[in-house]
Amino acid sequence: MTDDPINRDGLRERYWERVPLKNMAKREWEALCDGCGKCCLNKLEDEDTGEVALTRVACRLLDGETCRCAQYPIRHQFVPECITLTPGNIAKNAYWMPTTCAYRLLHEGKPLFDWHPLISGTAQSVHDAGVSVQGWSVPEFEVPEEEWENHIIEEPI
Repeated sequence: MTDDPINRDGLRERYWERVPLKNMAKREWEALCDGCGKCCLNKLEDEDTGEVALTRVACRLLDGETCRCAQYPIRHQFVPECITLTPGNIAKNAYWMPTTCAYRLLHEGKPLFDWHPLISGTAQSVHDAGVSVQGWSVPEFEVPEEEWENHIIEEPI
């Protein structure tokens, strides 16, 4: 998979269907990321209902074309509040993850979509299916925080 920045070579066949999230090897866990970039969109949470809405407003580190963090290994130096999703914290964080996210889907006992790179064999399938933020997110430095609610989007995308 030469177009995939995540090394998915040599992973156990369809491991996500039989291995619990907490028992996955680090590479298997990382390979669950579909590269859509939606987890890097800023969210608004209703304090009364707990409902979370995605916005088109992306973290300042998100590359809107590749849908990848431009500083992934050192992102916490720039965005201290960025959450590192792990098997240990998925239960308390799944609610704000996009509804198409593999981590959320598997946590909820649902299957991956056919466009997921682990199934399709290519990272491009996420973009081809129209479920990534490629080409339509807006960097957070271009939108004042008080205007984020004007950029709410409906899920799934």
